[in-house]
Amino acid sequence: MDLSSILKPEAVKVVTAASSRKRLLQEFGDLAASTYGLSASRVAEALQEREALGPTGVGHGVALPHARLPEIDSVIGAFILLEKPVDFNSVDRQPVDIAFALFAPEDAGVEHLKALARVSRSLRDPAICAKLRANQNANTLFAILTETDKVQAA
Repeated sequence: MDLSSILKPEAVKVVTAASSRKRLLQEFGDLAASTYGLSASRVAEALQEREALGPTGVGHGVALPHARLPEIDSVIGAFILLEKPVDFNSVDRQPVDIAFALFAPEDAGVEHLKALARVSRSLRDPAICAKLRANQNANTLFAILTETDKVQAA
């Protein structure tokens, strides 16, 4: 599964100020609304519900919030780079500045897991995270995120 198949360039954003995890999830709602036509409040609510089950901050400044949404028919994603990290109750207690949200249909099953594994694999790479943190342009961030598709295909 390629990131370019689940992430649109318009779904990549740099956020200058998100004061909390809840505000970051609201930013994802807004981004999903503007890019995919979803309800911003419904997306933020679904992400909050998932966070209540256990935080999705995976460590090293990275979070992978995700939720299932009945109104979509394929796995889609959104990426936010935060200029100022926020507390995300991450496993390593480090604040988060890189967040990739995934949204899957309720019956996605293995597709959701494949997408989550693919994003996680990319964002576990310190070199990719360093490149992301060094850039503030959404188009450049999209290129960095999807360039690993080409490398892994080779």
